[in-house]
Amino acid sequence: MATSKERDEEHPKKHLAMKTPPIVSQQEWEAARQQLLVKEKAFTRSRDALAAERRRMPWMAMEKKYEFDGSKGKVSLLDLFDGRRQLIVYRAFFDPGVFGWPEHACRGCSMLADQVSHLAHLNARDTTLAFASRAPQADIARLKARMGWQMPWYTITDSFDKDFGVDEWHGHNVFLRDGERCSAPTSSTVVATRRWGPSGATSTSRRSAVRRLGRTRPRVTPRPRRTSGGTGTTTTTPRRRPTRSGSISYPTLKKQLESATPRRKAG
Repeated sequence: MATSKERDEEHPKKHLAMKTPPIVSQQEWEAARQQLLVKEKAFTRSRDALAAERRRMPWMAMEKKYEFDGSKGKVSLLDLFDGRRQLIVYRAFFDPGVFGWPEHACRGCSMLADQVSHLAHLNARDTTLAFASRAPQADIARLKARMGWQMPWYTITDSFDKDFGVDEWHGHNVFLRDGERCSAPTSSTVVATRRWGPSGATSTSRRSAVRRLGRTRPRVTPRPRRTSGGTGTTTTTPRRRPTRSGSISYPTLKKQLESATPRRKAG
């Protein structure tokens, strides 16, 4: 059977001529840029207004109990929060019967998994990102090791994907934990806040935007700064801000980001 390279050599691909925009002067380019900038700013304001409206959507109480298989055994939906207040679950298609099984996951899901940045950024915002599929944990562990992925990845064992509209197409679901931090499931309430498509949250910034609490930033203690006044220069230390539960200090965040990430294994 001929390989794709052999087929290309036998039937060379013809490059279609691309119709390019006109070449103009710097002044003309700047004028066109300013005209486009007006539309871009209007689009940004419209997108921000839509994001605010999305955050005001009503919540749905989670009355049903869901169970997943994790790397350390059975876990509940509340366990997936990992002690944080917000949870984003991405339904990745790495299942028996899906194209590529068992060597690799869905192509689109794999591309999205490659774009997951260091989880410390979301964790500092009191948010946990988790992947969920129907593949057994042994296959998930093998895939993560080969691809160098670090996100927590669970196995769906019930109707979780169907109940949240991701049984036939990948996507995100956002959940909020209301109550004190406690390992006992009965002491907290979990509510579903909204569903988000696969292409709309491919970065830390976009995932922060789709969270129920929006793009909240971690509270970091400012560094001392020098201020001039009077007859000399003095050094003052700003008042320490209260640290919200679940936030992280700048040195800790920096240390986590500088930690080595395993390289992807070939194969």
